[in-house]
Amino acid sequence: MSDLYALLGVSRDASADEVKRAYRSKAREHHPDAGGDAEMFKQVTHAHQVLSDPQRRARYDRFGDDGTNGSAAGGDPFGFGGIGDVIDAFFGTSFTGGSSRRPASGRDVLVGVEVDLEDVATGIEREVEVEIATACQRCEGSGSASGASAGRCAACGGAGQVRRVVRTAFGQVASAAPCPSCSGSGRAVGDPCESCAGDGRVVERRTLTVPVPAGVDNGDRLRITGAGEAGRQGASPGDLFVEVRVNPHAVFERDGRDLFAEVVIPMTQAILGGSITVPGIDGDDLTATVPAGVQPGDVLKVRRAGLPMKGGGRRGDLQLVVRVEVPTSLDDDQRGLVQQLAELRGDATASSGRGLFTRLRSGV
Repeated sequence: MSDLYALLGVSRDASADEVKRAYRSKAREHHPDAGGDAEMFKQVTHAHQVLSDPQRRARYDRFGDDGTNGSAAGGDPFGFGGIGDVIDAFFGTSFTGGSSRRPASGRDVLVGVEVDLEDVATGIEREVEVEIATACQRCEGSGSASGASAGRCAACGGAGQVRRVVRTAFGQVASAAPCPSCSGSGRAVGDPCESCAGDGRVVERRTLTVPVPAGVDNGDRLRITGAGEAGRQGASPGDLFVEVRVNPHAVFERDGRDLFAEVVIPMTQAILGGSITVPGIDGDDLTATVPAGVQPGDVLKVRRAGLPMKGGGRRGDLQLVVRVEVPTSLDDDQRGLVQQLAELRGDATASSGRGLFTRLRSGV
């Protein structure tokens, strides 16, 4: 992966606003819908996701791109959650308390889905493929070939732990680790199922349909309770978390519930006013009123034509930034009419008049 700052064309001390502006420019340039390079679009999107998150950016600055794939909860980039994990990495032991003596619940599963901005306006369902542990069909998740309940584990005597003494430079350290035979539950089946070897689960690749509600934002995580991995020997399943990535749009830019777009109107309409028809995010034609004398940079607002609030509620607005198109070539009749208008108004023309200084707008 290339340097993420170089991908966006910003310095390493760039502000969050500078990163955002650079990403918008690069996304428009490389968006596949606008004829851009799909692979480059993915790279600049990844660069923005890392550099716009203060914690991930700090890890990237210290450890490079590999460091941004650490703990999602903000742990250190090497994946250690605490001193117990560090000790366990060296000694293969754990200094936690007693076993829960229950079969381990299923793990949570995290998947990502990409949606377009149009999908955010309406909501959509997406199919995702996951490889997870599911309840064994042969033994119905019990782990037993006969369906019998699990009894006391013979390896640990039902304690759920095996104890041992490790010799270190500081002397002997007594430790306890989860029993490998029962995974710390203290219970095991006497006649293991041949399909799952007594675990009650088998690994399968599944296609799941996940609902993505209207109004979601980039980086949102949706939780589907009980759709994660199955638990051991009939224990409760984990949850499925769906992380949403919203693809940049070739026309609209998003700011919360509001949408922004640039609209070009002819010079004559800017002078006289009127109305224009523009396509909305839903695909419907919308009408915006153009006041007489509108200036370049003015904003025309179409109310309730933006995005809905997540979970329901009123939609935001569509904000149209005006750009006035000045004709570059006129025939004699058209030039004569413009010249006549200039004379009636007493305006300066190309052949006469004096200029007027005004203060430059901020940011120009």
